[in-house]
Amino acid sequence: MLSALDSRHTVAPEGYSRWLIPPAALSVHLCIGQAYATSVYKNSLIAHFGVSQTAIGIIFSIAIVMLGLSAAVGGTWVERNGPRKAMFVSACFWGAGFLVAALGISTRQLWLVYFGYGVLGGIGLGIGYISPVSTLIKWFPDRPGLATGLAIMGFGGGALIASPLSRQLLSLYDAGYDPGDAKSVAGGSALVLLFVTLGVGYFLIMMFGVFNVRVPREGWRPAGFDPASIREKPLVTTASVSAANALRTRSFWLLWIVLFCNVTAGIGILEQASPMIQDFFRDNGTSSVSVAAAAGFVGVLSLFNMAGRFAWSTTSDIIGRKPIYMVYLGVGMVLYALLASVGHTATALFVLLAGVILSFYGGGFATVPAYLRDLFGTYQVGAIHGRLLTAWSAAGVAGPLIVNGFLDAQGKPGTLTASAYQPALFTMVGVLAVGFIANLLIRPVPQRYHEPAPEPQKVAS
Repeated sequence: MLSALDSRHTVAPEGYSRWLIPPAALSVHLCIGQAYATSVYKNSLIAHFGVSQTAIGIIFSIAIVMLGLSAAVGGTWVERNGPRKAMFVSACFWGAGFLVAALGISTRQLWLVYFGYGVLGGIGLGIGYISPVSTLIKWFPDRPGLATGLAIMGFGGGALIASPLSRQLLSLYDAGYDPGDAKSVAGGSALVLLFVTLGVGYFLIMMFGVFNVRVPREGWRPAGFDPASIREKPLVTTASVSAANALRTRSFWLLWIVLFCNVTAGIGILEQASPMIQDFFRDNGTSSVSVAAAAGFVGVLSLFNMAGRFAWSTTSDIIGRKPIYMVYLGVGMVLYALLASVGHTATALFVLLAGVILSFYGGGFATVPAYLRDLFGTYQVGAIHGRLLTAWSAAGVAGPLIVNGFLDAQGKPGTLTASAYQPALFTMVGVLAVGFIANLLIRPVPQRYHEPAPEPQKVAS
């Protein structure tokens, strides 16, 4: 039965539509995108365990760190074993993470939640995130940005489904929980049932992707696509570079810096979104933005995040990967400066500026696999992508540290105003400037790092 997961059994038959692959990838990314919805039950976990916000917030941090580490370590394994086995392993770890965390909640053992959702779930996150990437790029050599954007869009949109779903499930399992009240907390038994439901449900949905994913047969290409046409584009190679050799190139580490800077800046807003909009419009200690409106703002940012992953990565197929990152980083610097200086003048302006910044954040994630394909070819692009995602892990720590460090020096939460955010926001302008320069310095990979071209087969006489 397990042999059905082998890569040799995933080769697509003649006439298989490549448009069936993005839904298979999307089914995985929509599930693991739940990681962005952990704030829904954060206060309930704090009340249940009787610990600080930091103690519960560490759960998400562990998961993101494990995402980067598992993607980096497991990237070569994913390439060798194919997308079906990788997606199955991801589903097992992701589902098991919820079940172990549920056990930790029921026994009041917080370390089990760290181990379950943080470690096991984080491994499922990393393997699941990279598992469909190289397959999508092989199916869409003519439009790699569109293909990866379709799938990775799901990771950004996963919270849009998980947030309201989790609230409704908690209200179903706990009659005393009010999903419309930000201060309402659910009981421990409701949290256990929620985690069990999500673990089993996500596993079943991800299995849809497992059994529908396919790889193209050797030599397949889309109708009307000429591989020679990509030679005309700058920075795009037709050669192959191994994951080991990619780490020896300057271009890989420059792109690591680019992704790190883009994610650090974006996650700085994402992590503080709800209190930030209330603080920006606080006068005499009272904010004109209600708790409900702040929650709606978080939902709007999720939409921008999701839409940016598809729209900007698709645009990169037209204008190129390097120019689109110049937009992410260069225009991002302007938007951050405007947010710091005039963002407090109008709520609509604040929402627009923050939304576009978050669209660049999402677009950076969706475009980077295609950027890697341009620089290093399709040979081990999934493994290279996994190693590059360590930049995400580092940024997941650096972004909140920068913002929270500045805010802690300005005063207590609930008393801050727009001016308190200016040092952090202008620091992000500098971070983006570093990424902008790094992107400008990226060059084609030297030929010495290319895999040797296969020798032409001799015809027997």
